[in-house]
Amino acid sequence: MKPVIYITRKIPETILQPYQDAFEFRMWEKENEPVPRDVLLREITSVDGVFCLLSEKVDREFLDAASNLKIVANMAVGYDNIDVEEAHNRGVTVTNTPDVLTETTADLTFGLMMATARRMVEASDYIRDGNWKYWSPYLLAGSDIHHKTIGIVGMGRIGEAVARRAKGFGMSILYHTRTRKEEAEQELGAVHRGFTELLHEADFVVSLVPLNNETAKMFNEEAFKHMKSSAIFVNASRGGVVDEDALVEALTVNEIQGAGLDVFANEPISPEHPLVGLDNVVCLPHIGSASADTRTKMIELCLDNLRAVLSGKDAITPVR
Repeated sequence: MKPVIYITRKIPETILQPYQDAFEFRMWEKENEPVPRDVLLREITSVDGVFCLLSEKVDREFLDAASNLKIVANMAVGYDNIDVEEAHNRGVTVTNTPDVLTETTADLTFGLMMATARRMVEASDYIRDGNWKYWSPYLLAGSDIHHKTIGIVGMGRIGEAVARRAKGFGMSILYHTRTRKEEAEQELGAVHRGFTELLHEADFVVSLVPLNNETAKMFNEEAFKHMKSSAIFVNASRGGVVDEDALVEALTVNEIQGAGLDVFANEPISPEHPLVGLDNVVCLPHIGSASADTRTKMIELCLDNLRAVLSGKDAITPVR
């Protein structure tokens, strides 16, 4: 009898086809809508593996319902939606999807920084709204990126990839992380700074930290006060690392110049969210890894992890 896998969002059959001989698939059939919690808990009662997204909370209730569960394959690098310790205590393997999305997410992060600095979304809306009647010297003038200072908070794989892009723009690179990155320092000229020092010096502050007890709301009222009034803040990590009320205040009173945000504390956000209404903010719907090629690779890595674990082999990308 083949292991049973429950997939929490619709995936193209063409991607699943090579794995049909290994698994019996059950799947929530809606692509753009999360599976309701009651349906999810009912569907996982006898499955061997779960393929989930960040929208699914894998907690004690989930693990209680899935008494036969052996692996949770999370389609993301981050796994703050999963109680990893409790899963491990129950002998459940947890996997994620590192590496395959690094360059794509770095592209988006740097692009978000550029769009915010050069007011690209605002400029596009300016034309769409019929406001472009003339040209003037300071019409929608933004900030340069080249030869400015970028401060990367969280120098993991994605942080280093963003730093490589910054080097191509002639930027000075500062970074803050618990562990010094000697290779990045040698290759990219990156300079390690304390958190507060980085905030004081950087023209662009980019958050790429995981969400945990140490990083929750680390970008708070005090942090924004340490930044330059001309600074632009970019968050492509997790919304929970930002105190959003403090960010709204900092942007409203021009304590910082602007923000580019791909993630929010509670997703999805509504058009009425205070950050959405600010002209100096670019908001994106958590699309850091959203290229077709990369999303396919992420799905395949999840499926490969499921196949490895359920055939008695080690997981390819386990969460320790």
